Amino acid sequence: MDARSLRGVAHPLRMRILELLRLDGPDTATGLGRRLGENTGTVSWHLRHLAEHGFIEEETGRGTKRERWWRAVRVAHRLDTTEFRDDPDTRGALTLYVHEIVQQHFNRVVSYLTEDWAPEWRDAGTLSQWHDLRLTPGQLAALNAELEQVVARHRAAAHSGPGEGAPGNTPESTPESTPEERPVVVQLQSFPRKERHER
Repeated sequence: MDARSLRGVAHPLRMRILELLRLDGPDTATGLGRRLGENTGTVSWHLRHLAEHGFIEEETGRGTKRERWWRAVRVAHRLDTTEFRDDPDTRGALTLYVHEIVQQHFNRVVSYLTEDWAPEWRDAGTLSQWHDLRLTPGQLAALNAELEQVVARHRAAAHSGPGEGAPGNTPESTPESTPEERPVVVQLQSFPRKERHER
């Protein structure tokens, strides 16, 4: 993500709109405005802004001239914060963007904890923390890369079709014998912490 893209997306409402389109699929300004409690005209303006910066696109062949459908662009956006920390023109946008991302992650965890789930889904989810690691910067980077590969492998299996090629599936374990699939959010938070004498 370059500086122009960062400034284009770094707005609380814009990031909430993009989150909804990524999680729940295409929607209109009217639908998004209703879900967000915002004026349709305001949402439309932010949708056009997101489209201008390549984060979303219009879903052609759907809707009317008055009611356009929008969807998130299926491309990964990677942000290297080191590029912007010392740039006064983007530092504010970077701070807002990172804050909103962390807040979105927090809100998803809170939603999961407060929602009513069947026992099999409640038992399958986890909130985990390991605090007894001591790593070098290289080891921490390697840990994150390895965990990302694990998620990528499961994502590829999920995209191959329901029950096809998913880890743990065997000929005896057919899609009909597995629980109904649901969208799943994977959150990984790994970072160094200062020790007591450093704070």
